[in-house]
Amino acid sequence: MTLYEQIREDMKAAMKNKDSQTLDTVRMLISSIKNKAIDLGKELEDADVIATIKSDLKKLKDGLESFASAAREDLADKAKAEIAILEKYLPAQITDGELEGKVRAKLAELGITDMASVGKAMGALMADLKEFADGSRIKAAVDKILKG
Repeated sequence: MTLYEQIREDMKAAMKNKDSQTLDTVRMLISSIKNKAIDLGKELEDADVIATIKSDLKKLKDGLESFASAAREDLADKAKAEIAILEKYLPAQITDGELEGKVRAKLAELGITDMASVGKAMGALMADLKEFADGSRIKAAVDKILKG
């Protein structure tokens, strides 16, 4: 079963269980996936669906910060619940220790020892680790290693 099929099954289950929070979130996700498929002009593979989920998560996390700074706890709580629902569709994230080890190994492989080549490092690391850690975590690990 593809990830998209799993999401559609979860939508049906949310309808049967009358779980409006999950239903609304999954419907929003399905809409985003369909829009992405239209933009690309093809059926999406799991990697494309994951990229769409990450995009939606980024939007929700940005909104969460805005809601928190505006003291809108009701909207912040709703965003947190939506984030939790969407995160269950992503592959497991690696721990900070594992991430740091992989970053150190890749930097050594590329021969990068200073911040001057951070762009080259980020390109290579994102290609290898984008499914297991988001860009901000990878960037933080690179900064910690190269500046530390």
